[in-house]
Amino acid sequence: MKGRKLTGNTEGANNQGSGEAKGETHPVSPFVRLYVYALHGCLCEVAFTAVYDWVGTRDGRLAGHSSLWALPMYAGAIYLIEGLSARLVARRRPLPVRLAAYTAFIYLWEFGWGAGLRLLGACPWDYSGHGYNLAGLVTLEYAPAWATAAFLAEQFVIRNTLRIRLHN
Repeated sequence: MKGRKLTGNTEGANNQGSGEAKGETHPVSPFVRLYVYALHGCLCEVAFTAVYDWVGTRDGRLAGHSSLWALPMYAGAIYLIEGLSARLVARRRPLPVRLAAYTAFIYLWEFGWGAGLRLLGACPWDYSGHGYNLAGLVTLEYAPAWATAAFLAEQFVIRNTLRIRLHN
C-alpha cells in the first residue's frame, strides 16, 4: 500500500525533475483544516494573552494562556470564515467590507459560545471589567485585534491551508 505524500504545491504545479510520479491531487479534508484552524487560533490566543499581560505587568516570562474550549471555538470560527471568505471574494467585496463582516461574525460567535459556556459554568473569559462589553461576553475594545486576526486568517492561514494538496 502506498502512503500519501503531503506537499505545499498548488494544484496544477509542474513537478518535472522532482522525482515524483504524476498523479491525482486533492485538498486536505475538512477535518485536517479544522485541526489546523484550531491550533492556529489557540497559538494566537496564547501569544495575544502573553503580550497583553506583559503590557500590564512587564512579566518577562510571557506566560500566555488559553482553554481547551478554545480548540473547537477557533476551529469552527475559522472554518466558517473560510466559507464566508469564498462567498465575499466571489462577489468582489473589498477587503474593508470583508473584515467588517468577519469581525461581526466573530463577535456573534464569541457571544454565542460564551453564553453557552456560561450556562455550563465553564466560560473561561469575563470582559465585565472592560469598557463597551455586552454581558461580559464580548467587548468592543478587541475589535481591532479581531479584525487583524481575521485578516491574517483570510490572507495567510485559510489561503495556505487550502493550497495544501495530497498526492496519491
